[in-house]
Amino acid sequence: MARVEALCAQKGLRLTALRRRVMRVLAESHSPLGAYDIVERLAAGGEQSPPMSVYRVLDFLVAEGLAHRIESRNAYLACAHPHGDEDVVVFLICNQCGLTQEVSSHAVGRDLAWAARAVGFTPRQRVLEIAGQCARCHAHGASENDASADKAER
Repeated sequence: MARVEALCAQKGLRLTALRRRVMRVLAESHSPLGAYDIVERLAAGGEQSPPMSVYRVLDFLVAEGLAHRIESRNAYLACAHPHGDEDVVVFLICNQCGLTQEVSSHAVGRDLAWAARAVGFTPRQRVLEIAGQCARCHAHGASENDASADKAER
């Protein structure tokens, strides 16, 4: 939240109470949240916010680089860190538990920018979503597979 507050102050943006609460909900989640998930979490905290207001806040947060929209999930995630103009933001999304990790890569961004320029393409967005399995689910699956193999051997 300190980065969000500093960025808003630096840009002269108003960080309203609802913007602050929506950002806090996103920051507390390690999985992308849909707008209605956010509305439900706000309601659980005692605040009734219309979905359209939450959507407007999400649009603001995405436009200002404070949150990302995960297209494949139609959901949102707090931005973990600032990105350079040439960086590509990569989301590693676990198919099993939904854990989403944000990483960025200047090298990938540089190579994609070069490839795009070579064909006269202007990217609108520099985001990649990669679905797979997180380390925890992989370890859990491996231990389940080991246990099944042990039972089969007996």
